[in-house]
Amino acid sequence: MEVAILTVGDEVLAGDIANANAQWLATRLTDGGATVARILTVPDDRELIETKVRTWTDAFDAAIVTGGLGGTHDDVTADAIADAFDRDLVVYDSVRRDVVRTVAAYRDANPERVAAHDLDIDVDAWAALPAGSRPLLNPEGLCPACVLENVYAFPGVPAEMRALFEGVAGEFRGDAIARTVYTPQPEGSMVDAIAGVRDRFDVTIGSYPDTTGRNRLKVTGTDPETVDAAVAWLSDRVELETDE
Repeated sequence: MEVAILTVGDEVLAGDIANANAQWLATRLTDGGATVARILTVPDDRELIETKVRTWTDAFDAAIVTGGLGGTHDDVTADAIADAFDRDLVVYDSVRRDVVRTVAAYRDANPERVAAHDLDIDVDAWAALPAGSRPLLNPEGLCPACVLENVYAFPGVPAEMRALFEGVAGEFRGDAIARTVYTPQPEGSMVDAIAGVRDRFDVTIGSYPDTTGRNRLKVTGTDPETVDAAVAWLSDRVELETDE
């Protein structure tokens, strides 16, 4: 299963916050056997998001969009996804009820703050999702997520995104398996061995240098025996240590 990840937000591009969502998603997807084929960050640009979603829904088995959902002025992701599928935005009753409950719970827990700052939530703006999508109620916050065909849209707040993803994690499966080994050898001394693995076995191999410790090699394939054989072949030519 090939998956593309699109993170949305001017603040990510400006370096105001780290793109922790993309890294976390890539790790979870890879651990589940899926292959992450693309990671891209774009600004809060409705037309650009629409273009990427239109392209990626055909190019990959699934696309994950995180960020830009909600009811503030720069939250354009739901509109862009609706545009990509030629849909309107609608408010599902179940989503609206959940948003109202969340707002009420916040008001009850923070009465002085709410009174001091004249909190006014446009419930329908926060609850609106593309027509025909599958709503995902948010257990950690205000903004819902949704699934429309093979596009999964999550809010950008990390705790909310992670909780929502875990609810659908079983839908991202693949045959990829990986073995990670470590070596004290410098990367430059392993060029021929790494090339040899690629030539002889149906695997990919990543080399990740660490100048302060052991270098890491990650062998990935779809057949466990082939991956084991590749690591065994590599161990005859490189000084390997397992990650145990």
